[in-house]
Amino acid sequence: MKTNYLLPHKYKKLGWLLFLIGLIGGIVVSASNFESTGPSIKVLAIYSESFLNSKSHFFQIIENEIFDEIVSLFIIIGGLVVGFTKEKIEDEFIHKLRHESLVWAFIVNYIVLLFTIIFIYDMAFFDVLVYNMFTPLIFFIIRFNFLKLKSGDDEE
Repeated sequence: MKTNYLLPHKYKKLGWLLFLIGLIGGIVVSASNFESTGPSIKVLAIYSESFLNSKSHFFQIIENEIFDEIVSLFIIIGGLVVGFTKEKIEDEFIHKLRHESLVWAFIVNYIVLLFTIIFIYDMAFFDVLVYNMFTPLIFFIIRFNFLKLKSGDDEE
């Protein structure tokens, strides 16, 4: 079966490492209520807006704490590598599980978003939107690996 969009299996462990480090870092960031959680460095901001003076700026060097950005990158890159790396045996059944899990994750993600739009407001809504960046990958990885394990086809 030809799957051009999948990475070689050898990257799976690296993906899990990045993903798990990102999730642990995400818990730390979330537990600190997104407050100061790391070093500040100068970064290029394509667009920035200050809460203090509501002026927006394009292409500016700003000082920013980068821990939350690094955590986000680890979750996204690790999750993509885990989710889209070939299994040791990549057959029609695994392809079907991957496809069904991806569709299911997409649908569940938007059900959560609809629920949030209807029942959650103010800054709590913003917090849910931040988490919502990661939920499709997390839902997909959980469901795909659960179905693989349940089928007895987990050969890693």
